[in-house]
Amino acid sequence: MTIKKRVIQLIKKHDTSNPFEISKCLGIEVVYEFLGDSLGYFSRFNRTTIIHINESLSYEEQLSTCAHELGHAILHPEINTAFLKSKTHYPTSRIEKEANLFAIELLSHQERDQPITINEAVATYRIPKQLLIKNFYINKEQTFH
Repeated sequence: MTIKKRVIQLIKKHDTSNPFEISKCLGIEVVYEFLGDSLGYFSRFNRTTIIHINESLSYEEQLSTCAHELGHAILHPEINTAFLKSKTHYPTSRIEKEANLFAIELLSHQERDQPITINEAVATYRIPKQLLIKNFYINKEQTFH
């Protein structure tokens, strides 16, 4: 199943595109804590899944971080990317790209009064511009809804 289909399935099942609400519905705890330069990470211990979010981020950054980490929790539930990055030479680029794509798909379904441009999405949610442009086949002046 594609990432886009998984996201749409989640939205329909839980009747929301809010990553905080979906996490709650799935029994995933969201914890806010000081993480220095890190935006967040997800952990799983004894069948308890936790999304850790940097408390110093803006709400929009917390929203996109939660969406990204929810992507890891759903797409890669048994993979500890923090461990892989720090203790192995395993390339995590594919895993990170998939979590970013999951976040982009989920955030693109957020209810907004007005669509935002790609540049606004990059600035607001810290989504890598190249991922938006490449995966939505759009230019930077087009909108992200």
